[in-house]
Amino acid sequence: MLQTDSCEHTEFREDHDADTAATTAPADPTAPAVCGELLFQRCLWCGTPAYRRSFCRACGSTAFKRERSTGAGVLVRRNGHAPHHTWLVAMDEGFTLVCEVATTGPVVVAVGARVRVVRAVAPLAQGLPVVELTYRATSLERWW
Repeated sequence: MLQTDSCEHTEFREDHDADTAATTAPADPTAPAVCGELLFQRCLWCGTPAYRRSFCRACGSTAFKRERSTGAGVLVRRNGHAPHHTWLVAMDEGFTLVCEVATTGPVVVAVGARVRVVRAVAPLAQGLPVVELTYRATSLERWW
């Protein structure tokens, strides 16, 4: 019978089987998702910042490098008409992402408010990044 596997294919298969059989290590408590650090991508071709993209929206490149965000940004607009905590946030590095605003009522938050990242990703990488206002929000009673 004719053998069609080359040496490279069999070595790769053995390495792949060994990698899949190994167990994963427990999550590091200093990982970005736990510390509140937000990571974003910067295109290696044109330098455009992006958050979780497959390709660059400016040049179409798939080559990215990961960078750590300062975590500061500005609320751009509410995502939808219902009074909930989901907002679009323009980060200082130049990318925009959908975030959840914590610790305030939805009426108290205004467009243009400065925020900072509290938690980059929910546990198990589900959910939206959570931000909080950098200034103390006024209570609803003072608005009336």
